[in-house]
Amino acid sequence: MRENDMLEKDEIFSKVLRAGRRTYFFDVRATKADDYYITITESKKFTEEDGSYHFKKHKIYLYKEDFAAFKEILDEMTSFVLNNKGEEVISERHQKDFKREYHSETATENSSEEKSFTDVDFDDI
Repeated sequence: MRENDMLEKDEIFSKVLRAGRRTYFFDVRATKADDYYITITESKKFTEEDGSYHFKKHKIYLYKEDFAAFKEILDEMTSFVLNNKGEEVISERHQKDFKREYHSETATENSSEEKSFTDVDFDDI
């Protein structure tokens, strides 16, 4: 058995957050020296055309010496998002009438160029 597998056997405390196709696992674990650290695992379910499915997992290991800085940055980032975009979810998946907006001048110029290109009548060629 790999060393990481041995380390992760000492699970102390766990919480689960189910969020659509994603599930987040928050686990407190113990090191060999009996100190604690946190693992955060994102598990995302993918369904194949034949109905079978598999999960992809991504894991973060967070050690005590990084807790304060991690929490500070996470608080800052979440506050920034909520202060600038609010709590309402804005996405193609969550809103049927979602229309992507272009915020840069380059994107606006490109979209107008694309419109003029798509207006070509192929009978003229």
